[in-house]
Amino acid sequence: MPKPRSSLRDAPDNPKPSASLSTRAAIWPRLALVALIPVVICALFAWAWGIFSPERLSPDTLVNALEKTGGVHPGYRRNHAKGICVAGYFEANGNASTISKASVFRQGRTPVIGRFAIAGDNPNAPDGAVPVRSLALQFKTADGQEWRTGMNALPFFSVSTPQGFLAQQQAAQPDPATGKPDPAKMQAFLAAYPQARPFFSWVKQYVPTSSWASDSFNSLNAFRFIDAQGTSHNVRWSMVTQTAATPISAADKANPLFLQHDLQQRLSLAPLKWNLIITLADKNDLTTDATKAWPDNRQKINAGTLVLTSSQEQDVGHCRDINYDPLVLPNGIAGSDDPLLSARSAAYSTSFNRRTHEEAQAHQGAGL
Repeated sequence: MPKPRSSLRDAPDNPKPSASLSTRAAIWPRLALVALIPVVICALFAWAWGIFSPERLSPDTLVNALEKTGGVHPGYRRNHAKGICVAGYFEANGNASTISKASVFRQGRTPVIGRFAIAGDNPNAPDGAVPVRSLALQFKTADGQEWRTGMNALPFFSVSTPQGFLAQQQAAQPDPATGKPDPAKMQAFLAAYPQARPFFSWVKQYVPTSSWASDSFNSLNAFRFIDAQGTSHNVRWSMVTQTAATPISAADKANPLFLQHDLQQRLSLAPLKWNLIITLADKNDLTTDATKAWPDNRQKINAGTLVLTSSQEQDVGHCRDINYDPLVLPNGIAGSDDPLLSARSAAYSTSFNRRTHEEAQAHQGAGL
């Protein structure tokens, strides 16, 4: 007599899960995991940029603080907004090749595009408004390597952390009632960051020179040079001027463009030169603290000569569209553990994106 058929028409006497059903059940957790990965990545980016916690430090927070200090000037850099483009070359003598395999240090010539500037985000400030001046450079070697550096005519920096820099900018923001910084806020900042006191003492006694040409500029942050054997050397560098210095005069202070006029006049007569001096750290020298100058007796290497031959107004010059990110480095130079470096790099990028967006909007509005 035939055996009754199951109500599940094709089911065997001892049913087992089908291969397709079990395979699908095993795949679902993996699909869910794959789908979760971009969510996690986006969440990490949001966390890093302070979206979930606005009090966290982010590049936007730093740049916003700079804008509140001096106002928003569309199309200009958020710091060191007033400047002038320069061009020339670096003549390497080969001496630094013993501590770095970077091709820029091999004997020979590398073209340079640079920019002199004064600190602050006001592109219309008088040249004598602040004592802090800067020199930024872009080296481009024949093998496609690139080195960008931003240096300041300071012996050391005011703070050692991004949080300290933000606190300094917030303390310097003008009081709406007076248009000037609140002295009580600055005192509170110095109480919270006593490491800044030597910098402010230096500012009080410092007499600026009458020319960018006679200023020497320092990296302030530490970096690492890697030699051909892979050995790392902690270093800082300076562009040491070959031009004799004279102090700023009353006539200079009366001319809001005295630095630019002086530079243009000097370059019309002859090139201007600086020696690139590399300072090697001792084993006890801090690489994480830009407020501490290394002792003068450290080993130094003269790596060659920077020669500047021409200048251009910054709104039409070759330096206009260069983001002088200090972490754009060639093979043979690397960043150190100085926390200011990554903060500078991120803030420079934010500033660059804002001003280029503003320039694009201005051109679009003008029908260009």
